[in-house]
Amino acid sequence: MAYAAEHGRFLGDETPRGALVWGPEGWTEAQLTLLGPITGRRILEIGAGGAQGARWLASQGAEVVALDISHSMLRHARAHSPVVPLVQADAARLPFANASFDLACSAYGAIPFVADAGAVFSEVARVLRRGGRWVFSVTHPIRWAFPDAPGPAGLVADRPYFDRTPYVERDEDGTPSYVEHHRTLGDTLRALVDSGFRVVDLVEPEWPEANEEIWGGWSPTRGRLIPGTAIWVCELL
Repeated sequence: MAYAAEHGRFLGDETPRGALVWGPEGWTEAQLTLLGPITGRRILEIGAGGAQGARWLASQGAEVVALDISHSMLRHARAHSPVVPLVQADAARLPFANASFDLACSAYGAIPFVADAGAVFSEVARVLRRGGRWVFSVTHPIRWAFPDAPGPAGLVADRPYFDRTPYVERDEDGTPSYVEHHRTLGDTLRALVDSGFRVVDLVEPEWPEANEEIWGGWSPTRGRLIPGTAIWVCELL
């Protein structure tokens, strides 16, 4: 599939143990250790895509389940991660028992593509054990105010940060083929608190000097001036 062909190497397809990459900046869980202790923990990766992150977590001694709604992404995951259990399901309707995981994570998966993020957060809270950590990354919401362009044109705000109208791409018949939802930092904070989480940290990773890759609107030009990714680190009360 096109996405895997373009980004699979960056995300860890070709690395024997995979990689949990938090965003286009390239920072990994091995570098940031946002999940805390992993060995022996039962972990759910939501919106796992090719399950590169789940494969890395398994290599660290975790018991991992990788969940995604896309059959094609899970088929790609099976080819690269044969030992990781894969589940096809809606992130807002997790097919797991209450308090069945120690940790949950998502790297640019599911959250931006659902209309009701609170429904996902509530489901994550349901399947986590008390004190369990929920770490997820999304496009930094400040980017909503800027054109999705990697060069200088992408540094001039041209729309309201507060406009929550979803971004929609349509096919030739007018049917939506891609939808992404915008939430302000406050929107996400309130949804997390309402779902029973406390926010431990909000990481806004800086662009590494060594990363010269361009990924859509993410680039060194923009990444060294404005944040591109927000990583929420939360714990269930």
